[in-house]
Amino acid sequence: MPSGNEIRSTFLKFFEERGHRVVRSSSLVPTNDPTLLFTNAGMNQFKDVFLGLEQRDYSRAASSQKCVRAGGKHNDLENVGFTNRHHTFFEMLGNFSFGDYFKKDAIAYAWELITSPNWFGIPKDKLYVTIFEGASIPGADIPRDADAHKYWLDQRIPAERIIELGMKDNFWQMGDTGPCGPCSEIHYDMGRSASSEGHADCRFPCDCGRYVEIWNLVFMQYDRQAGVQDGISWSSFSLLPKPCVDTGMGLERLTAVLQGKISNFDTDLFRPLMEEAASLTGLDITDGDDEISLRIIADHSRASTFLISDGVIPSNEGRGYVLRKIINRALLNAGEIDSLRPSVLPAMADAISRQMKDVYPELLESLPRISSVLDSETARFRRTMSVSLRKLGEEINELQRKEQEWRYGQEGFKIREVRLPGDVAFRMYDTSASRSIVPSGTPTAPADTG
Repeated sequence: MPSGNEIRSTFLKFFEERGHRVVRSSSLVPTNDPTLLFTNAGMNQFKDVFLGLEQRDYSRAASSQKCVRAGGKHNDLENVGFTNRHHTFFEMLGNFSFGDYFKKDAIAYAWELITSPNWFGIPKDKLYVTIFEGASIPGADIPRDADAHKYWLDQRIPAERIIELGMKDNFWQMGDTGPCGPCSEIHYDMGRSASSEGHADCRFPCDCGRYVEIWNLVFMQYDRQAGVQDGISWSSFSLLPKPCVDTGMGLERLTAVLQGKISNFDTDLFRPLMEEAASLTGLDITDGDDEISLRIIADHSRASTFLISDGVIPSNEGRGYVLRKIINRALLNAGEIDSLRPSVLPAMADAISRQMKDVYPELLESLPRISSVLDSETARFRRTMSVSLRKLGEEINELQRKEQEWRYGQEGFKIREVRLPGDVAFRMYDTSASRSIVPSGTPTAPADTG
């Protein structure tokens, strides 16, 4: 059973042996890209290369990219802990071709890496692939990806395991205009026990949790232009002179597959961190509710550690607001109200830095600064909790004093139910102190878009 670290290095080694430049992960703070709150995909650092605005001294690349999806259009924060595969921080494995190879080689590389016994050796009968079925949109018809279908057949995949899907699932666009193209996904059958809906005999592409997408191959071959003329929307798709390949495979999902786990949180990327959090908090990892909290602590600790390492500081707006919300959510689940006990998150940051030091040595270098920020945020959180809970108690006591009504009936004296009015609850939330204690469902600060 390979470790998560071994899986990452194997992926990069495979593509390095096939002429790819292994490129270091870029920062979680995007460079010169105001459209993104955080780096959320492996292709972000190559965006200008795909657009033809930048030239590199290599035409093939591979990377393991740090990503955060919490805030803006890509926001998985509220799902973390309650599902098997949602994370705020994750690593995206990817290989890229900038006008070099295209569909045939990309498909051959992907199939060899995941099925060859010399590499990952995933059983072929557990895999399904998808291709773009074609679509008609105002002003344009986009053809079915017959090439991808042929190349998958060339890999001896049975035709019944090649599923055709539409624009929503199998067509990728960088924006409303610009480079775009069909994509082809590889899915793994986790087995009937993975179905969150208890399905015993469902078929792919059932969306019950049994069939998990592990790799997406994007074939950028079109330049999309769009507009409105005489009140009618139109689009055009012209072929790019140098089509490109952009792929993405979540390390956490792949690790779950290769380690035979249904949940990403049961892999060696998370389980040791959850056990560390359990020892620090006293939560029981075998208890269902406690396990959810431990998942959240482990995931959010990874996100906060990497974000602070990359220069993000907790604040009340923009990236700092999202980081503060991540930290506060971790602290809530850790029960960080008692000001007498040691802070949990600096200890978690230390465990994460030691776990990932071989790949991200900067974590150890930044650990004193990371710990200092987390200590400060924990102290702030505890002050906030103390003040906010006291204010809440005062509001409730005052309401009870004013609104208490005594009524005599056959059953004796009764007290009318007293509820905290919505305007009072909102006023408490709207203060910076109360914002820190709202665990979920709060709006994202509008300072950044993503």
